[in-house]
This record gives sequence, structure tokens and C-alpha cells, in this order.
Amino acid sequence: MSIHGILGEQTTDYPTEYSPETLYPIARSMGRDAIGWQDDKLTIGIDWWQAFEMSWLNTQGISQVAIARFAIPASSPFIIESKSLKLYLNSINFTEFSSWEEVQALIAKDLSACVQAKVQVELFGLNDEQNNDLSGLLIAQPEGVCIDDALVNSSEKIALCDHPDASLLSNDQEPDSSNVLEIDGAEPFAFYSNLLRSNCPVTNQPDWGTLAVSMTTDKPVNTANILRYILSFRQHNGFHEQCVEQIFADLSRYFEPDKLMVRAWYTRRGGIDINPCRVSHTELLPKPSRLIRQ
Repeated sequence: MSIHGILGEQTTDYPTEYSPETLYPIARSMGRDAIGWQDDKLTIGIDWWQAFEMSWLNTQGISQVAIARFAIPASSPFIIESKSLKLYLNSINFTEFSSWEEVQALIAKDLSACVQAKVQVELFGLNDEQNNDLSGLLIAQPEGVCIDDALVNSSEKIALCDHPDASLLSNDQEPDSSNVLEIDGAEPFAFYSNLLRSNCPVTNQPDWGTLAVSMTTDKPVNTANILRYILSFRQHNGFHEQCVEQIFADLSRYFEPDKLMVRAWYTRRGGIDINPCRVSHTELLPKPSRLIRQ
């Protein structure tokens, strides 16, 4: 197995029997050390994983299907390598369980052991007879102002960056005044962009997502500069959680917000989407949701 676990291997054997040993942990410290910020300021939040290819057998040998959501606390010392999670879930496909609760409890136990923290697991049925609340899986819309057109009136050519460039937040070129917002420092300002893109640090495959931010700050917000900064991630190699934590740290340094929430909804790969969220205060933590691209 490679240093990056199963994800880094070119060929993979898909288990057909329950195999919790396929779960592969990755230390959060790998990304946080590179950010160079206090770790304790990045530990308030949750990584929501949503799995749409969840299946197992009942005691009659009939396949059961569901949608699963896993909530991994940002305080956990480890994250789970995404392909190893897919293989683990596939290993349950032909395992018999007497109830949905038994499936849920087993997955919670195994994921918690992998990340060394308590992971919450929810299973959602696909029809009304299973009496599940599907409201959290309905298509939502990010709150706030979309900044994707902040550069539409500019003749500037946006260069491709090798790494995120936080200096773009304070870009001193003559701005379009309509992009500079004097906001009420006592009220949260919310914005989002659908243009977040980064690369898997192992396979170099592109990861697309929607980024949403809510913050209270006394500094003016230049949406064009923020968009430039988001676009600087396009060739960056980083796990979903690491990218969100980098953005949280960079916005914290520049805007010095009293309150800050940064979250991302990444598009699905292998039947699983990953949705990290970091907040400055626990009470800012939003509810899980999914967007139209998921």
C-alpha cells in the first residue's frame, strides 16, 4: 500500500466481505502544519460526508439501499481517505443485518475507530414508508451574495497559480468601486462562489465545489479580490478539508473577523461527496445540506 493508502494504488481489489481494515486514516496535522496557524482554531466544525451508494442485505438476503451521512468532528486527529471509505462501504454490500439500526451502529463504530473521535451516522431511506426526514437532503441554495461575476467588468487576465495566494485578498490595483462593499461590522456578511476548484493531492483529479462564507468584520470586502483568491486554488493539490481550513485561516488573518463560518459543498466522486465546515464559534455551525450539483 502506498503512503497515501488505497487511493494511491493503480489497481484495487474490491472486497465482497465486511472489511473494516480497508479504512485508511490520514493525519489532519499534514495539512494544518502547512497552513502554519494554531491548530485549535481549526478544530471547531464538522466534515459531512454523504454516500449515495449505500447497500447491505437483510436477513432474507434482499439488498437494502439508503443514503448515508457521516459527521466527522473537525477536532478528530484523522480524516478518512475517500477511496478507502468507498471500499469499506462496498464491503458491506453482501453482509446481512437484522435492522437498519445495526448497520448504523456498526458503521459509526468503525469510522469512529478510524478517525479516533465520535462519528455520527445517519441512514436515509428512499421512500415515505421508511419514515425518514429527508429535508436535509433536499436541494438547498447557499445564502448571501454570489461573487462569481465580480470580475466581469475587468479586462484583467487571471493567471493560473500553483498554490493559493492569500496576497490577492489585499490586491492594490484600482478596483471596480462596485466590488468594494462597506458592510456593517455588527452584522454578518454572507457570500458564495461556485468556482472553487482544487486537485486531489494523490491522483491529481479535479475537485469542484461551492464555497460559502459568513463573517462579521470592520474591514471593507472587495468581492473581486476574494474571487481572485478563490481562483488561485485551481491548480492546488489539497484534500477538501485542508482547502477549507486554508481559506478559513487566510480570511481570519486578513479580515480579522469577530465571527467566521467557511463551508464547502464538493461534487460527488465515487458516490460520495465531502462537505467540510469550519466556524470560529460553535453556535455558528449550520445544518448539513446538499446543493444542486450534488
